Amino acid sequence: MASFIAAFIFILLAEMGDKTQLLSMAFASRYRPGKVLLGVFLATILNHGLAVIFGRFLVTIIPLDIISFIASLSFVFFGIWTIKGDCLDDKNKPAGKFGPVLTVAIAFFFAEMGDKTQLATIALAVKYQSALNVLIGTTLGMLVSDSIGIIVGVVLRRHIPEKAIKWFSACLFILFGLIGMYNILVSRLG
Repeated sequence: MASFIAAFIFILLAEMGDKTQLLSMAFASRYRPGKVLLGVFLATILNHGLAVIFGRFLVTIIPLDIISFIASLSFVFFGIWTIKGDCLDDKNKPAGKFGPVLTVAIAFFFAEMGDKTQLATIALAVKYQSALNVLIGTTLGMLVSDSIGIIVGVVLRRHIPEKAIKWFSACLFILFGLIGMYNILVSRLG
């Protein structure tokens, strides 16, 4: 259960202000929210499924404490990346020739390749033994975050300061990363 909760929270925070959340806002202005969420789900389950498999494979070839330290360091990096922010430009908006669900799924799948949420999913799969819990947690975290993005994009954009959300998310990522690195160093040195 801890792996599910951690995966859900980390991805929810990582996705705040991310380019794929911005993409969900843009798609929500063109397509019905349900179709956008279905496309996000299909892309996320495939993309994060591949990330979980890759993360579990890493554990078989690199010592777990080294991977855990790198994963913790990556959370600090994700925090800094969140502060820097992502932007959505016109070249990331695909043409809608495949229909709404497939258009969103294709755009999200490719937007997530190498993105901080995919990298966080790999790190979580390394840290926790339950690949299924990590996959379910990261997928639900992505869906909740992108649902928020759709709501913000369609209804509440003027009332929620995006900068405050980014800074809160970034600080939590950095804090979790520093705590993780500290715990690993203490266990190695102690």
